[in-house]
Amino acid sequence: QVQLLESGGGLVQPGGSLRLSCVASGFRFSENAMAWYRQVPGNERELVARINGDGSTYFGEFVKGRFTISRDNARNTVYLQMNNLKPDDTAVYYCNTRTGLRRTDRWGQGIQVTVSS
Repeated sequence: QVQLLESGGGLVQPGGSLRLSCVASGFRFSENAMAWYRQVPGNERELVARINGDGSTYFGEFVKGRFTISRDNARNTVYLQMNNLKPDDTAVYYCNTRTGLRRTDRWGQGIQVTVSS
């Protein structure tokens, strides 16, 4: 059974930093691309960052060098380091992967990030 468990969210002031973690189980973690998405109520979920099995990465345009994504295959964990956070980064952040022949999307439960003074 695929499980994705996020942690590390919370309240931070503008310009601050947070690191999100996602511990995965139930699939071959090292072979899978892992991603972070975010969603604001009333909006569609948008891709924040993705890291492939080979370590290559992709970021949403709005990131603009502020975030990094990394993975620790020994710990089955993917991280999202977020720096210089802005109020517009306030959202629920979701860990994601795709598994199986149909590449079914798997989601964590989501974690709130609030950027506010």
